[in-house]
Amino acid sequence: MTLTDASPEHPDAQPAAPEPAAPRRDLLAPLRTPQARRIIDLAAPIGVVALAATLRFANLGNPHELVFDETYYVKDAYSLWQLGYEGQWPDDANDAFVDGTSTLQSTPSFVVHPPLGKWILGIGMGLGGIDDPFAWRWPAALVGVLVVVLTMLVARALTRSWTFGALAGLLLAIDGQAIVMSRTVLLDQTLALFVLAAAAALLLDRRGAPARIVRWRHAHPGSWLGPALWSRPWVVAAGAMLGAACAVKWSGLYFVAAFGLWSVALDALDRRRAGIRGWHVGTLLTQAPTSLVLVMLPALAVYLVSWTGWFGGGYGSSWARDNPGELLTGAFAWVPERLQALWHYHQQMWTFHVGLTNDHPFESPAWQWLLLLRPTAFLLHLDGDQMTFITALANPVIWFPAVAALAVLLYRMGSRLDRTAAFLVVAVAAGYVPWLAFPDRTIFAFYTIVFEPFLVIGLAYLLWRLVHGRVRPMTARVGRILVAALVVLAIAATIFFAPIWYGVWEHEDLLRLRYWLPGWR
Repeated sequence: MTLTDASPEHPDAQPAAPEPAAPRRDLLAPLRTPQARRIIDLAAPIGVVALAATLRFANLGNPHELVFDETYYVKDAYSLWQLGYEGQWPDDANDAFVDGTSTLQSTPSFVVHPPLGKWILGIGMGLGGIDDPFAWRWPAALVGVLVVVLTMLVARALTRSWTFGALAGLLLAIDGQAIVMSRTVLLDQTLALFVLAAAAALLLDRRGAPARIVRWRHAHPGSWLGPALWSRPWVVAAGAMLGAACAVKWSGLYFVAAFGLWSVALDALDRRRAGIRGWHVGTLLTQAPTSLVLVMLPALAVYLVSWTGWFGGGYGSSWARDNPGELLTGAFAWVPERLQALWHYHQQMWTFHVGLTNDHPFESPAWQWLLLLRPTAFLLHLDGDQMTFITALANPVIWFPAVAALAVLLYRMGSRLDRTAAFLVVAVAAGYVPWLAFPDRTIFAFYTIVFEPFLVIGLAYLLWRLVHGRVRPMTARVGRILVAALVVLAIAATIFFAPIWYGVWEHEDLLRLRYWLPGWR
C-alpha cells in the first residue's frame, strides 16, 4: 500500500489525491525538436537577410534626384573615383548630374570628412557611371544589409541563440531609420558597419581570454603583475575596423576610446579571477600598453591609407610646398612634409566642425534622440493635395521598447554586474553620450543609426533572458508571448509607416497620419 491508496478497506490511509489535470498541449513542441531547431537556425537568418535586402534594394532608384546630403556625398564619392580626391562642382551641378552629366572640375574642394566612406559608397558609380540613381545607392543598400548581418552575428554571440540573433536582425531589417539610411548615400550607415565589425572582433577575442590568463597563471605561479599578451589577432582586427570607422567619420574615435577601456577592464577582471595578486597594477603596466599598441597601430595604418588619394592633389595637399616657413623644425623636423600637410588639413577640418552652429529646420540636439522628438526629413514635395515625404523615422514599436531595454541593461550592469549588459551599454554610450556635450552644434537624429544596432541587440538579449534564463515556466511563456507580439506589431508598424520611408505619393491627409508628434513634421 502507498500513501495514496485510500479506500474503505484501509480506513487509516490518507485520502486519495485528486487526479492531476491533463497537461496543456504545447503547440510549439514540434518546433523544439533537434531537427526543427537546425532548420530554424538556418532558415531564420537567411530569411532575415533576404527581407533586409528586399526592403533596401526595392525601387532603389526612386527618387530620381539627390536627396538631402546626397548633394555632397554622391558627388564627392564620384569625384574620388575619377580624380582620387574630392573636386569642385559648379553651383548648378545637381540637375546635370541627375541627368547623367558630370560637370566635375579638377580643382580640389575643401571637405570635412575623411574619404573612406565615400570611396565605399562610390563603388557603384566607379563601376557603372552616374546615369542611374541605382548606381549611386546600391553600395549604401549593401552596407545596410551587412549591418543587419553583423547585428545578427553579434546578437548570436551574446545570446548563444540563432533565434534571438535573427530577432535582433529582423528588428533592424524592418526599422524605418535603418531602411532610409540604407537607401540614401550618407556616411553614418558605413560608420555603423565598421563599429559593429570592431565589436564582433572584440567579442571573438573575449571567447578565449579568461582561459588564456588561467593557463598563463598556471605556468607562472609566482608572477605578481601578470603577462603582456601580444598574440591577440582579433584585437588587431578590431583596431583595423576602428581605424576604418574613423576614416569614415571622426566620431569613430568615441568607439576607439569606449571599446578600448571596456577591453582593458575585462582583462583586469580576468586577472583577478585567475588569482593574479597585482591584477590592477599589472593590467595598467603590462596589458593596457600592449592593447593600446595592438589597437592603435592598425587603426592608424588604416586611417592613413584611406587618405592615399588626397596626397595626389586633394585640397591642402600642397601646403608644405607652398608654406616652407611653417614646417616643423627641431625634434619634429623628421616628420614627412606630406604628413605635415595632412595634419594642417585636419586642423582646418577641426575648426570647421567646432564652429558648425548654422540653423537647420531638422537639427536635433542629442537629448531629443532617445525620445524620438525630431527625426530628420530627407525629402518633401507637394503637388496639389498630393505629397511625398521621406523621413528617417525609427519604427516606434521597435525604438521605444529598445530604449526601455537600455534602462534595464543599465540596471543589470550596476546591480548584477552583467558583462553582456555592460558591453551593450558601453557601445550605446559611445555613440550617444559625447554628443550631449555639443548642445549648440548642428547635429541630427539620424546619427543614432550608429548605435541603433546595439539597442535592438539589447532588446533581443533581455527577451532571450526572459524566455531562456533561470525563470519559471510561466515567465518563459510570457516572454514568448512578448516576442510574438513585438514581431507582429513591429511588422504592422513597418507597413503603416512605409510610405514616409520610401517616398510614396499619397494624399496629404493620409501621409500626415504617420506624423504623430509635432516634431515629426
